[in-house]
Amino acid sequence: MKELTLFYLENCPYCKRARNYMQELCEENPEYAKIPVKMVEERAEKELADSFDYYYVPCYYIGKDKLAEGSIDKAGVKAVFDKALEE
Repeated sequence: MKELTLFYLENCPYCKRARNYMQELCEENPEYAKIPVKMVEERAEKELADSFDYYYVPCYYIGKDKLAEGSIDKAGVKAVFDKALEE
């Protein structure tokens, strides 16, 4: 299981939706709830956010590998979680 990093903005409606999908998926599948997710509010952690190559939030990474960027649906979040579960 790999750690996910999620870059987001607190007041971004797409970020809020993505976090809601994450919560729903964790409630539906206990394995997803075990995935470590580092939440990075890009304004609060500007230096860290600037060290990654993305433009839109929400943006998911495993290490330096970008998995998804920008508006995402529930299936997209599930795909990100499934990638984190791969060995």
